[in-house]
Amino acid sequence: MWRAEAEGLRMRLGGAPDAVPRPGEGLVGEFRLREGESHDVVLELSAGPVSEPLDADALWRATEQEWRRVVPDCSRLVAPRDARHAYAVLRGLTSVSGGMVAAATTSLPERANTGRNYDYRFAWLRDQCYAGLAVAAHGPHPLADDAVRFVAERILEDGDGVRPAYTVDGRPVGGDRSLRLPGYPGGSDHVGNDAGAQFQLDTFGEALQLFAAAAAHDRLTKDAERAAAVAVDVVERRWLRPDAGLWELEDRWWTHSRLSVVCGLRRMAQVLPGGAGRRCDALADTVLRETRRRCLRPDGRWRRAADDDGAEAALLVPMARGCAFGDDGGAATRAHIESRLGEDGYLYRFEHPGEPLGDAEGAFLLCGFTMALATHRHGDRVGAFRWFERTRAACGPPGLFAEEYDVRQRQLRGNLPQAFVHATMLEAAVRLAGASTLP
Repeated sequence: MWRAEAEGLRMRLGGAPDAVPRPGEGLVGEFRLREGESHDVVLELSAGPVSEPLDADALWRATEQEWRRVVPDCSRLVAPRDARHAYAVLRGLTSVSGGMVAAATTSLPERANTGRNYDYRFAWLRDQCYAGLAVAAHGPHPLADDAVRFVAERILEDGDGVRPAYTVDGRPVGGDRSLRLPGYPGGSDHVGNDAGAQFQLDTFGEALQLFAAAAAHDRLTKDAERAAAVAVDVVERRWLRPDAGLWELEDRWWTHSRLSVVCGLRRMAQVLPGGAGRRCDALADTVLRETRRRCLRPDGRWRRAADDDGAEAALLVPMARGCAFGDDGGAATRAHIESRLGEDGYLYRFEHPGEPLGDAEGAFLLCGFTMALATHRHGDRVGAFRWFERTRAACGPPGLFAEEYDVRQRQLRGNLPQAFVHATMLEAAVRLAGASTLP
């Protein structure tokens, strides 16, 4: 057994008794296996002392048993094997604190040599809400409780200063910096993320929807109820302020951010008693009225932002959640998004001026699954399955989804596994099967 210690960390390595330490190389060993042979090497990292033997067979059995316990049966869903896999991915990305990283990797570039490579090994509150809502649609599983707990703790702790992203144990994310490492080909090695300091209004709308989903399952904790009240207070004070939006761009009056807030307020109004519920309804009316004035075109289609008439796939998210706003022309908005941003059965986020779709970035898989959900909400079951199946095909051999997919080169782009893609895939599998436990 090889043992090592560093500050706050202990290591044990079993199964390599003949390895030798070499200066400048570390621990070096060689295995030669004949056909049919197998050999287990077990590496253990821990924060404290441990004494259990590193028995590979026992560890494999315990691992398989634990995964069978934490991943629910998905046999009634559309694409049951992939749905169960998506749930397992979300569970694997979630830490013991309840924080779920947006992806497990850093610096896998969206486009080679363009500087568009980021560190996603942090817990984005919005992404965590997407995952919690997807899991809650399937049932009141512990993974949804984890999302509620982590999001509630951040809102209660930071209030108006809530950040879009945190470390998995709830600390602020550091700014973007590079290490003296080569990084992935076409990219560089980035640590940290500047988006951690942005104001993103839609985060509060998604949090309210998550808390309402918990209440629908009778699992809204006292802390989450207090966090919902804090979120409503923040929305009331700051909804008129420009924000960075879902795509973390420049501060503008993004339509999606306001509609997300309206959706969250409406959902909470349905579960909060008395004056608290009436307050949510009244605030939703106020936000929607001004958003319609600024962002709804005379032909009934939503603008991308108050100052931008372009198509915007983020507008599909409230539709996917089943949030109808009267005469908002949701069908017209969805049709416009499909005509402007759809290509070969895949969907892009928005148009880049002067560049054809697919040149500036890949198809955004979150958008494809969200289009499937929105299309299903509008009663087009066949169209919803087309979007679902086409987007589901954009995974790598391990069945993992990245953030983007290069349709022409048939390649994954960006960090993986991307949590919010697996979350929307799971939710689509639930809702297209008619198995949702939420409205």
